[in-house]
Amino acid sequence: MTASQGPTTADDLRRAGLRVTAARVALLETVREGGHLEVEAIASRVRTRVGHISLQAAYEAVGALTAAGLIRRIEPPGSPARFEGRVGDNHHHLVCRSCGLVVDVDCAVGEAPCLTASDDQGFTVDEAEVIYWGLCPGCSAARSS
Repeated sequence: MTASQGPTTADDLRRAGLRVTAARVALLETVREGGHLEVEAIASRVRTRVGHISLQAAYEAVGALTAAGLIRRIEPPGSPARFEGRVGDNHHHLVCRSCGLVVDVDCAVGEAPCLTASDDQGFTVDEAEVIYWGLCPGCSAARSS
């Protein structure tokens, strides 16, 4: 790695103590490219990059990457788990009730965890998970026409 290059995906995997494989590199890069993807969509995109990856291997890999803090799992109620590459900043999500589109939204105000519980019951709170529900612009336009 030259001074002008930053850490690579493989470096991130090594630092997390994970074995570097072509499938894991492709999977992590796929998730980091954006979107809030379900495992099936991740596996499909990884297959176009490196060939075969079983759905079970994809589930195991996203589990390991989530546990290592390299990706984030979100699970809006009524929706399958989705994974994203934006980690460590305690952002929140907008979810369309109609089409299921999920987009990131920064914290409304303040510092992480963005919200203070009215009674923390002695917990040391380090994260708040907020989901804003509504209709995306496309679904809103379709409903009004």
